[in-house]
Amino acid sequence: MYKIIVGIIFKITLVSSSILLPIYEKNNLEGKYSANQTYDFIVIGSGPSGAVIANRLSEVPEWNVLLIEAGTVPSVLTDIPAICGSWQFTGYDWGYWTQPQHQFCKGCIKNSLKYGHGKVLGGTSIINFMIHVRGNRRDYDRWAKLGNPGWSYKEVFPYFLKSEDARIEKADKGYHNKGGYLTVSDIPFRSQLIEDMVQSAIEAGYQYVDYNGKEQIGVSYVQSQTRDGKRCSAEKAFLRPIANRKNLKILLKSRVVKILIDPNTKQAYGVKFARNKKYYYAFANKEVILSAGGLNSPQLLMLSGIGPEDHLKELDIPLLANLPVGKKMYDHATFMGLSFEMNENVALDQIAILRNVTTLIDFVEGSKGPYTSIGGVEGLIYLQTKESTDPDPLYPDMELILLGGNLGSDRGQTFREMLNIPRSTYDKVWKPYENKGWYQISPMLLHPKSVGSLRLSSKNPFRWPKIYANFFTDTENKDIKTFIAAIREIQRLSRTNVMKKLGAKLIQTPIPGCEGEIFDSDDYWECALRSLTSSLWHQVSTCKMGPKQDPEAVVDNEGKVHGIRNLRVADTSIIPITLSAHTAAPSYMIGERISDFIKEKWNKF
Repeated sequence: MYKIIVGIIFKITLVSSSILLPIYEKNNLEGKYSANQTYDFIVIGSGPSGAVIANRLSEVPEWNVLLIEAGTVPSVLTDIPAICGSWQFTGYDWGYWTQPQHQFCKGCIKNSLKYGHGKVLGGTSIINFMIHVRGNRRDYDRWAKLGNPGWSYKEVFPYFLKSEDARIEKADKGYHNKGGYLTVSDIPFRSQLIEDMVQSAIEAGYQYVDYNGKEQIGVSYVQSQTRDGKRCSAEKAFLRPIANRKNLKILLKSRVVKILIDPNTKQAYGVKFARNKKYYYAFANKEVILSAGGLNSPQLLMLSGIGPEDHLKELDIPLLANLPVGKKMYDHATFMGLSFEMNENVALDQIAILRNVTTLIDFVEGSKGPYTSIGGVEGLIYLQTKESTDPDPLYPDMELILLGGNLGSDRGQTFREMLNIPRSTYDKVWKPYENKGWYQISPMLLHPKSVGSLRLSSKNPFRWPKIYANFFTDTENKDIKTFIAAIREIQRLSRTNVMKKLGAKLIQTPIPGCEGEIFDSDDYWECALRSLTSSLWHQVSTCKMGPKQDPEAVVDNEGKVHGIRNLRVADTSIIPITLSAHTAAPSYMIGERISDFIKEKWNKF
């Protein structure tokens, strides 16, 4: 039933996309494109950072800005938060997968992870779960101390505020803003389960906090990038309001395959891109800004001759700058295999939501009801486990994602496939509880010791890069130990009086492949983690920011590529450290911060 409903939604997606296209007709180069046009700035990629930069640079009336996007306009159906996970199985997603590795995801299909990455106007903000987390103030102070002036918490905080139009009930005074382009809201609908979970955390000793406020450690209802119960994407927030600016052109369904760089002067002067099976060029008088995201930005740099010398040499790509592009990649791992039974079913049921005409009417007419739930994510807990070695007790190492639903909320369709869990595993562990009361809390590791990487598979720009997540490869096994500490904390939460009244009890069906370990022992949980760990697609550091003397650095503190003139990178790929955040909010901030760096350089601030 679920697949039939989703199938119908997908069939009308292209039709509904045409609703938004006329908004961009005056500045959209969807039809004919005259080759060799020149602009002041070319922005590659329309995700949160790219959309912000295109908006802010085109505020200067005498500047002409070209924004190039590989995808098309989104469907209005992407506004529906409840079905957010479904869009990763459409043309709005690049379809990336990690390389098979055997130290994690041993129980996944082909030992591989799906890496969601948006290919649509608005980028990943169209297909993500809309969770708005800036991160911890200590993250940004660490960022600055690595030799990156301008990125301390005090310096970036105004840029978080600049974007924001906050509609948060329990907000710390002075930590939010009204009137920005990006709406950040409480979710209109809350399940009874999340109310119980929050009260359980408070009973267990956590304070209720505004995690985007004074301090992060504690429990909170989730803050979401939604407006009036609907998705507020980078497209809706930053591009749609300025669609009629005469000095902004948006080129859709156009894939940049190379940044043009003069080999003698090492100056970027334009881009080569493919559209309608033909190649075209566009030129930039001032700068090219690469905002294609944590996976596509490093790929495009390497295709353009910027990357590790030995790697480019083996692919016969002429070297322009020997920089460690893709050598380092951090990502946030999560675990979906910890579930609890309950006496009553108070969790969200996605199938029931889709079948219920009343809930649809509530959403369409009043922007309320369970259709406003962001894929079932309703609350967050930030904590520092006993495994942390950080001397600051207010610096978290784990996030607990409180789900108003569970992995069976859609009867093993979208979420199972998104996490690449075999049907046989789902049928054994989760299917028996589909129509019963059960819940799950998913831990997410904030500061992994394990480091991934990204390489080209070919100099053919249409071949996907090779992505190595490398989860659980740290030599001291610290990441596994921190996960297990979080699992023990989740179990403690299940023993509060609030959860006891619901009859909370750990489901003891072992994860396939781990039957030989004593259930609930540390060895069992290590086996389970290595079997079914997934990603929340928060890739950072593939084009790491740092001073020139930093051997890992690709860009400087203003996003300028070392050794190349008039070329910047501005997206999550430049983040030099792990963040206590979901990366959408920092991505908007990066766009705001680097926009000002650009304006300062060209004396238009």
